[in-house]
Amino acid sequence: MILGQQRAVEQFTGAWTSRKLHHAWLLAGPKGVGKRSFAHAATRRVLAEAAGPAFDLPGIDTNGEHPIVKLVEAGSHPDMRWLERLVWRWYLSAGRDRRGLRPRLAAVWLRYRLRMAMRLREARYSIPAALWKSLGAGLPVAAVVAATVPVWGMSWFFDTENWATGIWNSWAEARTDRWREAMVHAVTGPAGADAITFAVRPPGAQSGDFSFVVIGDTGEGDASQHALRDQLLTVAGQEDVRFVVISSDVVYPNGSMIDYETNFWLPFKGVTKPIYAIPGNHDWYDALEAFNVTFLEPDAARAAMRARVEAELRLSSTTTARIESLLAEAGRLRGEYGVPTGFQRGPFFEIQSDRFALVAIDTGIVKRIDDAQWAWLEAALERARGKFIMAVVGHPFYAKAYDMASANEPFARLKRLLVDHGVTVMMAGDTHDLEYYVEPPRASTPAVHYFVNGGGGAYLSLGTALEWPDTPPTAEWAFYPTRDAIARKIEMKTPWWKRPAWWWVSRHHTWPFQTEYLSGLFDYNVAPFFQSFIEVRVEPSARRVRLLAYGVHGRLRWRDLSRSALVSAARGGPDDFVEWVLPMR
Repeated sequence: MILGQQRAVEQFTGAWTSRKLHHAWLLAGPKGVGKRSFAHAATRRVLAEAAGPAFDLPGIDTNGEHPIVKLVEAGSHPDMRWLERLVWRWYLSAGRDRRGLRPRLAAVWLRYRLRMAMRLREARYSIPAALWKSLGAGLPVAAVVAATVPVWGMSWFFDTENWATGIWNSWAEARTDRWREAMVHAVTGPAGADAITFAVRPPGAQSGDFSFVVIGDTGEGDASQHALRDQLLTVAGQEDVRFVVISSDVVYPNGSMIDYETNFWLPFKGVTKPIYAIPGNHDWYDALEAFNVTFLEPDAARAAMRARVEAELRLSSTTTARIESLLAEAGRLRGEYGVPTGFQRGPFFEIQSDRFALVAIDTGIVKRIDDAQWAWLEAALERARGKFIMAVVGHPFYAKAYDMASANEPFARLKRLLVDHGVTVMMAGDTHDLEYYVEPPRASTPAVHYFVNGGGGAYLSLGTALEWPDTPPTAEWAFYPTRDAIARKIEMKTPWWKRPAWWWVSRHHTWPFQTEYLSGLFDYNVAPFFQSFIEVRVEPSARRVRLLAYGVHGRLRWRDLSRSALVSAARGGPDDFVEWVLPMR
């Protein structure tokens, strides 16, 4: 509280509350009248109210518990510049005797700070100046970081191109449902969807025994994806395998057409069975344009992309010419690489055989579906009633030993819909490893088997193995790879200068922020690799569905996985192949 200077306080608060505060105030008077105290109090009030919330206090008083006030009092607020003023005072007091190393260093630093203050002030009042200064400072730093990423041993997870996906995520997540709904209406027309609108019919999968492959989060385009390629081609080339499903994130980092040749077409060259896909969050960063022209029928892709542009009131760089160019490029690449795609009519689909049904659901970026997809899903589940139902979902309901639907009501609502309709297997990508959870049967529904199947080529998510809790969300669980396998690779490949970080993790079982960041720090794109996918064998003749797990060297064995006692007792010994056998109705 300032005493004895009521007039000065009133003048200052009047100017501040009316937003007519001058750029500078001259405080004059004899020593001891409170000039310093007044300036300090006014500074606290201005900085704190600028950050919010406003004070309901008289004059220039402040609440000492306000975080900005605490910063000011601690001398830590960046606008206070305590150190800079102290150096100026020392430098000016030296007069002309400024010889020596310390005065010279002080002069260099003070000139730098003064230039920086002038540039920031210029940028504050001029948008062109702010953009120019940002580019001038940011581009060299980004270039240096991008050039040195291979030295640090990090993948795109920490590359500058991926940093931009945070911006794309914020831009796309609020629009995804609106875009998808517009696309659906454009494809279905006024009559709406019927039983065949979003159905695909792979040859040989309408009755009898057949198999298919589900692989998730494939499109990194580097060694971690290509290490799995021979196994994918071998399994997909089997006579009874009828199709392949990509369960999330076809192409990284932002799903654009420029990355499709190296991250999709080339790695899948040699697959001769139809490939269907649901998009992951990274595919939506491109507004699903490259995904649509690759996986949808040309007319459906064209209608969907035009509808998305209309939903954005045509505020888009996507023109008719661009749409036709993208369709032509996808057709060219399809012909060059011979990979069968382009059979869907939307980013979700269903396959109905006589005793088995597969529904593939696009959950966008925020684990939610729009009303149009919801209506289709309810109808598709009704068409599947009485069959063995499997759902491929864009996001997992369990991952990293967490119930991902517990704090997300739209996602929990989707899970309830699937469980209530008797879905037996729910499989998803998004998390880059292989995980398994079981919810026990209820009075009216069977046991539900949840799979995370996102190890198809992207960097490995280390969090599951390194952060596995003592009390997982379900009694039956398993995951691949094991903590010991990851630890051996990190011990073998980590250079000396990264050792402190690994020592921190391995000895103290702790890490900064979250374990996912460790995937960037210790993501070594060299052997051994732990990527994986699942083959689903539908065998009505034996009244069962079998799920077989594959790694880079072929079928995985139970010794390769960490698993609960219940899974160990029910599924086989350490040297047995990993296989889940589920009864059909």
